[in-house]
Amino acid sequence: MRRAAALVLAAALWAAGPSAIGPSAAAPVFSDDGPDAAAYGRAEGYPIGKPSSGRAQGTLVGRFSHFDQLYRSRLVARAATPSGFDYAPAEPVVTYRHQGAQKDLAGYLATNPATGLLILRGDTILYEHYQYGRTDRDRFTSMSMAKTIVGLLVGIAVAEGRIRSIDDPAGAYVPALAGSGYGGTRIRDLLHMASGIRFTEDYGGSDDSARLMAGLFGRPGKPAADILRQFNDRDAPPGTLFHYAGAETETLGLVVAAATGESLSSYLQSRIWGPIGAEADATWVLDGHGQEVAPCCFNATLRDYARLSRLLAQDGRWDGRQIIPRQWLLDATTVAPGDDFLAPGRVSRSTGYGYQLWILKSPRRMFALVGIHGQQMFVDPASGLVMVTTSVRPQPRDPGSGEAFALWYAVVEQLGKG
Repeated sequence: MRRAAALVLAAALWAAGPSAIGPSAAAPVFSDDGPDAAAYGRAEGYPIGKPSSGRAQGTLVGRFSHFDQLYRSRLVARAATPSGFDYAPAEPVVTYRHQGAQKDLAGYLATNPATGLLILRGDTILYEHYQYGRTDRDRFTSMSMAKTIVGLLVGIAVAEGRIRSIDDPAGAYVPALAGSGYGGTRIRDLLHMASGIRFTEDYGGSDDSARLMAGLFGRPGKPAADILRQFNDRDAPPGTLFHYAGAETETLGLVVAAATGESLSSYLQSRIWGPIGAEADATWVLDGHGQEVAPCCFNATLRDYARLSRLLAQDGRWDGRQIIPRQWLLDATTVAPGDDFLAPGRVSRSTGYGYQLWILKSPRRMFALVGIHGQQMFVDPASGLVMVTTSVRPQPRDPGSGEAFALWYAVVEQLGKG
């Protein structure tokens, strides 16, 4: 009875939803179930928990779909007129192999703790499924997918002349960082996660990332620039070594806010969120001083993440308007001569790194936005295919996240030619 009631409620929510859903025989699919649902709190209605609940599995579903109820956030308003999607007349058949097993889309959902999975080609949704009682009205937290959003805002600020050059040091825009390691680092090197500054990010609870987040989420806490000034020792010259560090994005967030005179949320709403016709309000979690936590904690619906992915697949163009400079996105998703340390196979076996996003190892240009616990957006500009998945994987760097890559490559191979 509980499952049936949840499905009826989700269907009712969808039926009453915004006009952004175009007419079609297909529709989103909702389920109150999911792999290991009991451990994720199904019997308790997938509780949200408290900020102190941390990564407790029993609250991950509720926490990751209500993050902005746990922490003070700023609204990123939806568009006055949402852009529309069509739905394919039937869901695609996609098969792939992972760890010796042959699987399909249903098999992926049956074995992976995804709260949502959406595949889009052009403006047509091919597949849209939700699990664990989540619906198309829920805002799913981005984790580090927010880093790419910050990178996009840097590109827009450069195009508008707010940031003169990405070869300027961060301290040229944020005086509070002057004389510090990050303040003396070029914006270009921060975009590449290549400041050379020593910063540990292993999610063990006592690393530098934990220190950064504890400072940002403290109430009232210290100003972000004061927290960043703790990290000053360099292990390598800037622009020579990739080393993933949320502090680099936090610095970029301060640069954008200072250069534009706007909050990240306001700048995002006017430059991207509104222009792409977002159908729902998004939110961005704030630190103790009212600044968006730049490395993470943006929250949006699955279809609005798909809109953002579609914008990237179209190299920043939307309905005839260039929203993000095309050359910026080309530079952001390719490895420049002399930057071999950022190439796929060097950063990791299967990925390289651009301007705050991951470059996939592929014969053609493909890239991804990635967040811990299984948040992923994949983009293939050549075919116009994108895939968005939000997840509640128990571990931050969960080995299971690699299965989404296997599925994505199969999606491109099997659906990207028609």
